[in-house]
Order: sequence, then C-alpha cells, then structure tokens
Amino acid sequence: MSEKLDRIDTRILKELQQDATLSQRELADRVGLSQNACWRRLKSLNENGVLIGSTARIAREKLGLSLVVFVMLRTRHHSAEWLQAFRRHVLTIPEVVDFHRIGGDYDYQLKVVTQDMASYDRVYQRLIEKVELDSVTSYFAMEAIAEGRPLPL
Repeated sequence: MSEKLDRIDTRILKELQQDATLSQRELADRVGLSQNACWRRLKSLNENGVLIGSTARIAREKLGLSLVVFVMLRTRHHSAEWLQAFRRHVLTIPEVVDFHRIGGDYDYQLKVVTQDMASYDRVYQRLIEKVELDSVTSYFAMEAIAEGRPLPL
C-alpha cells in the first residue's frame, strides 16, 4: 500500500531529495513549519518507512570509477534455492550498485561501477564463478546524461 502524503510531506521529501544535509531548522523554514512540527513529520515519515535513511552522492569519476556497465543476465534456473544463492552471491560484489529482477528477454539487470575494463573483467569473472547463467550481456555506458534523479513527487 502506498503512503498518502499531504502537500507538506511532499515538500519535505522534495527538499530532502535535493539536499539531505539541510538542518532541521533550514528544512522547517523551507516548508513553512515550526522546527517541532517538522521533526514530528520527519519522525512519522521514518516510522512509516517512507524515508529509509540518507546517503551522500559521490562524484564517481573523482575516485577513478569511470566505467559504468549495465549487465543483462538470463538464466534457466528459477527455483527458490537457486534464486536465494544467486542473490547472496551478487550482493557480495561491491561493484554491483543496482540489482533488479526484470521482465522481458532477460531475467536480471545489474549496474556495475568500476575503474576500467580490466576491473570489470574481474567483476565478470567473480559473477560467473559460483552460479550457472545462461547468458551475460554487457552494455557499456558512454555518457551519464542523468543519474540519481529525484523521485517524481
């Protein structure tokens, strides 16, 4: 079930998506609430699971993480045991930053962020070492036009 948000809650979420480092006072001022009222709303959004933490966006290129690869996987295995082992295995690979089960021609999509082709090959070798996959297709991003955009509230 999706949460019903009023105009103020939506404004709070929009502001936090733009800058999660805002102080509670700054956030309250931006959305037109007292600090206490803002705190109560934040507490409710957290307790209801709408807010699930805050993270820092990092300029990956500044850290030498210039290669982004979208990996499309197909498998012949669909048992609960295989799926559990596969999920556990993929989640041990830190370069996998997004992991989705999808519909269509492929079964899974991974987003891998790494330094270069040699480091991606190490990720690929690690990916296929413990689980049987039918096919692995890699698409290399040439340019990030939009990444980490805010949710449309």
